[in-house]
Amino acid sequence: MFRRVAIIGGGAAAATLLSELLERESPQPLHLDWFTGGGTTPRGVAYGTTSERHLLNVRAASMSMFAGKPQGFLDFVQRDDPSIAGTDFLPRRRYGDYLEAEVARALQQGKAHGHDVNIVPFAIDALVPERDGITVIHGEESHQADAAVLALGALPPQPLAGVSAAALDSGRYVVDPWRLLAHAAELPPPRKVALVGLGLTAVDVLLELSAQWPQAEFVAVSRHGLLPEAHLHAAATPAGDGAELVEAMRDAPEIRRWMHLLREAVAQQGIEWRAVVDSLRPHLPGLWAELSPEQRARFMRHARWAWERVRHRMPPQVRETIATLERDGRLRRQRGRVHSVDVAGSALQLQLGHAGRADALEADLVIQTTGLDTDVRRSNHRLVRQLLTNAHITPDPLGLGMEAGSDGRLRHAGGHWPHLFAIGSLLRGTLWESTAMPEIRQQARHLADRIMNDPEYAPPQ
Repeated sequence: MFRRVAIIGGGAAAATLLSELLERESPQPLHLDWFTGGGTTPRGVAYGTTSERHLLNVRAASMSMFAGKPQGFLDFVQRDDPSIAGTDFLPRRRYGDYLEAEVARALQQGKAHGHDVNIVPFAIDALVPERDGITVIHGEESHQADAAVLALGALPPQPLAGVSAAALDSGRYVVDPWRLLAHAAELPPPRKVALVGLGLTAVDVLLELSAQWPQAEFVAVSRHGLLPEAHLHAAATPAGDGAELVEAMRDAPEIRRWMHLLREAVAQQGIEWRAVVDSLRPHLPGLWAELSPEQRARFMRHARWAWERVRHRMPPQVRETIATLERDGRLRRQRGRVHSVDVAGSALQLQLGHAGRADALEADLVIQTTGLDTDVRRSNHRLVRQLLTNAHITPDPLGLGMEAGSDGRLRHAGGHWPHLFAIGSLLRGTLWESTAMPEIRQQARHLADRIMNDPEYAPPQ
């Protein structure tokens, strides 16, 4: 087993792995160094919001931290309010409360098991993998570990190509929407706001800013101009285990064929399309592994937007709020690619292109709402840059994190590291489905098994 482990990251994935490890008894106690980065531990960005308008996009019954305790979150919230149902979509703030409570409980449990936890509220500057361990460096201090796990979550967003330096310097182009939301009430309300991107991040921004700035109008620009689909008010009837559809997809690992099979399955009488999509969820890592690099690239170019629109859905009450904004004329959706953003007097001007036609759009404020960023090749994250510069990691060629094995072991030019792992969004290139709690809790469980029982590793005597 790995006796001394560094967990790097302060969000939900790191907290889930930490809790899985501390739950377990071991003849040799663990020493865990948890480098939280100084953020809102363990809420991270996803669950750090305090707004009641920001809801979970998964029903309460499916949001447990632990694979072995499927009702964990529901039990937690029902202790305060027994009327909450497993089908409810609850505020993300409540999930942050649950994470904090579970981490506190796990720390106590770990202490009872003899495990030692050192919580370090700093970011890591460098990792140096060596033959018999890993050196973890922050500032002028260094720590030795038998193994390290990167649980970084989404990387800091980068400005889109075509955004001028003048637009960035003006303060009117917002790269990180979450920082803006935290201080929106203190800012003078703009008259016209443009959003670049129309996924779930854009929905969160619209929910909050439309309430805080009641006189503002919003235009949201995306390639297809379509909002995410919505969940049904009642959970869709399961479409079996999806075995027949999955087998057909495995027999023909080609994106065009898969799209045909999905349309065919949805067209079957009596099957709701959401149930078909959800039945595939446990099988997605295996299906993704079947695709050739060329087919993965084809998916990213042509089908990713459509899949994510139906896979990552809004709660029904959120969809109704967005629909009201559209009916009231406060929200307009526009198709187009953003070619450039530059200063135009006291506003910003976006140059758009769609179907061979050029268009221009002016706004007092432009907010980048393109969602999750996992492209380590473009990231300015200090640790990621160090790992990439020193060839300790291999970037995914499609910008989906870092190359890794299915067990989370990271790749470098010489193969897989035996003691450097990742969990969560940085594994999208390997697993595709790797960002939501149902997947992260399974990864945490399997990785905890690997750390506690790794047959390939014998600690130095």
